[in-house]
Amino acid sequence: MTGQDRSLALQAQVLAAYSQGNALTIQGGNSKTWYGNHLNSIQGETLFLAEHSGILNYEPSELVITARAGTRLSDIEASLTAEKQCLAFEPPHFAATATLGGTIACNFSGSARPYLGAARDFVLGCKLLNGKGEILQFGGQVMKNVAGYDVSRLMAGALGTLGVLLEISLRVLPKPETELTLVKALTAKELLQQANAYARLPLPLTACAYVNGQAYLRLSGSAGSVKQAATLIGGEALLEPESFWLSLREQQLRFFQTEQALWRLSVPADTGVLALEGETIYDWGGALCWLVSDLDPSIIREAVSQVGGHASLFRPSTRQTQTTTNSFQPLSPELLRYHRKLKQAFDPKGILNPNRLYNGL
Repeated sequence: MTGQDRSLALQAQVLAAYSQGNALTIQGGNSKTWYGNHLNSIQGETLFLAEHSGILNYEPSELVITARAGTRLSDIEASLTAEKQCLAFEPPHFAATATLGGTIACNFSGSARPYLGAARDFVLGCKLLNGKGEILQFGGQVMKNVAGYDVSRLMAGALGTLGVLLEISLRVLPKPETELTLVKALTAKELLQQANAYARLPLPLTACAYVNGQAYLRLSGSAGSVKQAATLIGGEALLEPESFWLSLREQQLRFFQTEQALWRLSVPADTGVLALEGETIYDWGGALCWLVSDLDPSIIREAVSQVGGHASLFRPSTRQTQTTTNSFQPLSPELLRYHRKLKQAFDPKGILNPNRLYNGL
């Protein structure tokens, strides 16, 4: 079956679901099924996208790649590596079957996120199916092509509740000439203070994490700039740095091997150490705190709200499921109203991944 035929088959399935008012569960590589709300979720019929794959266009000189949503991340990264380029937002895979569509739908980004941008920042355009079975196209394949609201980036993090991604165009970047990861023995407070100080300097910093009493700072760029920054920052060069950053990104560290609830706390980078019971590690220079804790969700969310952040239940404990706790921080009435208007515009009958992001959407 050709790519065009697959698009038409997917469209036909959405049209049928729309006419009957039946829910659709969107599934790509099945690597992130656990992510998001399953509270009052309506499973419905599954819309399979894994076979809707393939790189449609890749122009290394233009730093742009366009691929179908079911294309595996590993295939995209292999093509980019051959041209010494990369997805600068360093998306986690969580499984070998991870797809481009699922990555963008979740808006997942790795340790470079605060320094180079989030997944949505690299989206140039997309083609999608809305909840009425209409094929819509937004953005394009060049960096300056958006007039008005950037709808293509709206799909990043929507978890498929606004549309079924069919094709996505991304901006890519050259791989850095040199990379060096420095390790320093610091307290969490010291690391967060230093990370904020370094962020104000013109340093080639592309990652900053704190794990088990050690600060990890990655420098990427020209050999001269990396060497100069390393002299300023100090610390020991980490052996096999790629292994460390991969283990952090793919949650392979011992910290993540837990039966307790795993929380993803997004906070302002200058927040400092949060006074919450549990085990923590930091990424994104302090703007991302991973918390392993069995505290009541309301206590965690209230503490994070007080500093201007939000808390997501990334993975429930073995004694708790997302059928009893909302995954995402509740929206204010004003934001919820906007979300409902968007849902109504893109998916008027609410058939696409209902309740996956928020109840009633």
